[in-house]
Amino acid sequence: MEDKYNLLKEHIEKVVVLTEDEFDLVKACFIQRQYRKSECIFREGDTVNYIYFVLSGLLKGYYTDDDAKQHIVSFAMEDWWETDVSAFYTGGNASFTLECLERTELLCLSLENFERLCNRLQKMERFFLRKSIAGHIGSQQRILSFLTSGAKERYEQLIKRNPALLQRIPKLLLASYLGVSRETLSRLFS
Repeated sequence: MEDKYNLLKEHIEKVVVLTEDEFDLVKACFIQRQYRKSECIFREGDTVNYIYFVLSGLLKGYYTDDDAKQHIVSFAMEDWWETDVSAFYTGGNASFTLECLERTELLCLSLENFERLCNRLQKMERFFLRKSIAGHIGSQQRILSFLTSGAKERYEQLIKRNPALLQRIPKLLLASYLGVSRETLSRLFS
């Protein structure tokens, strides 16, 4: 169990350095959960009670349209954070489903504990601000790539940013994430 928290500590200390006492406070705010492949962390319409740090495994976030077609919103693997940000912070309902593509281990942080950490440790407030900024930048880049880039360019950008992720994602899901058909994706691979 301690090794799992070391992954979180290493992740945090890429941004801020914590004393042992400070990290003990951080650890006390998280709960650890394990999920099976294909298990949903939350579904569209659910209340979202946690922000998740991925210790191991792979997640996909997807929206289901009126024709029951899945549209991939996001992926998250080890050392990444994931949640429905709007639902988590506002108490609203999830706008997408978060599902495990592999057996997954998560550290879960409630909004109450998130606020407690930020109020007690300015370092953690700074850490989460930096993570939030990085998330906004990533979202902006994704939106702009759909507005200004073709499928091939979006694929190349994804390879450049997340090469390890591509080895673990089924082609059908990758095509959905890129906004193309599986056939178009196959042509990009050739």
